[in-house]
Formats: sequence, C-alpha cells, structure tokens
Amino acid sequence: MNSTPTTVLVTGATSGIGQAIAQGFSRAGERVLALGVGPLPDPEKNIHYANLDVQDNDAVREVVSALPQLRVVVNCAGIIQRGAEHDPDIFQRVIDINLNGTMRVCAAARAALAVNQGAIINIASMLSYFGGGLVPGYAASKGGIAQLTKSLAIAYAAEGIRVNALAPGWIATALTQNLQDDEARSRTVLDRTPMGRWGTPQDLIGPALFLASPEAGFITGSILNVDGGYAAM
Repeated sequence: MNSTPTTVLVTGATSGIGQAIAQGFSRAGERVLALGVGPLPDPEKNIHYANLDVQDNDAVREVVSALPQLRVVVNCAGIIQRGAEHDPDIFQRVIDINLNGTMRVCAAARAALAVNQGAIINIASMLSYFGGGLVPGYAASKGGIAQLTKSLAIAYAAEGIRVNALAPGWIATALTQNLQDDEARSRTVLDRTPMGRWGTPQDLIGPALFLASPEAGFITGSILNVDGGYAAM
C-alpha cells in the first residue's frame, strides 16, 4: 500500500458487487482498501486488496484503526447458503457474517468517520422486504441490515455520520449463478422485473457514489432499491 491515505473501505470486495463498488470509487479518485476472504484479485490502481474475516472482531478493529483518513465504509461482506440455512449452525454463521459483521465494521469505523464527517453504505436486499423459504438466515440478516441501517443513522447523526443502504434486486453474480442457469427460475425473475433484465454489479456503482457524496448530504437512514423495479410489482 502506498503512502496515499485510504479514504474508502469496502468489505466483501474481492468479487461481485463489492469489487465493482471498490473499482467505482477508485475510478472516482479515491484510495480504496478492498477486503475479503480467500484468493485476492490482481492489484489495481488506487485499490489495495487484503484478507479480512468480518467474524473476527479483533482483526476488524486492527484493520480499521489503521485508517485515520477513512471517509466511506461500504459493507458488502455476505454469504448465502440456499437450502442449508434451516440448520441452526449454518443459520448462525450467515447471521454472524452478514449482520454481525456489518455491525463490527461500523462500530470500528465510527471514530474515524466522525472526524471526517463520513458515510456508511450497507448492502441490504430485496429479502429485506420479503421472506425466503430456502434462505431464512440470509433473509433474516438482510431484514436486520435494514433496521441496523436506520438505527445507526439515528445514533450516529449527531457525529455527522450518514448511514444508508442499497437494496439490490436480482444481480448477476456468482451467488446467483444457479438461478441464472435455470431457465424457468430466471424467467420468473425477469417476468417480475419491469426493466426485463438481470442487474449487474456495475449497476450499484452510481448509487454508492451518490450516497457517499455531498449531494446526498441530507440523506440518512434510507434504503435505496437498485432492482429494476422488482419491488414495485
């Protein structure tokens, strides 16, 4: 990592939505720390990739405490285990990564964000609004993200920190590949999406940049759907 101060932290940023958002902030001129688990992508301009398990509270605090110029946090770390989340152990792990992990990062970043009048962007979901019979852990975690976002927006407002969330619809990533490959299930998704296509990770970049910008300076506690109209049906 070079000496340029890191201003943006993105978790779950080694693939999919998180990586696209990290790349979007990089192209906008921000210095980004992109965190994830497993193999790391090749280095990119203005992006430093590193490993972080958001279940490890000590590791989260250590990483975030080294970023005094932090201005934006984007919480994208998450997993989904379709069909397995009725197992209480798997349910617990999904909640711990998706919901508790988000809270760990927010709490660790609070002091720096207060100094820098920063912004937090959490990743909610259409399943923040609807149930998911095959994914009770994921749906519960994303419902929790919506309420956590509103709660932290209230708690952090006096410190000048704005807290909002993006709620993606059906986005073409590795997490949804099985659904994309199933013609009948994909057709069900597309038939309910007024814009008639799967979203892409790049569709989240503009909304993320907006919520982090001064132009969104009076927006906090909001959940912005990025879903091609899915929730309007």
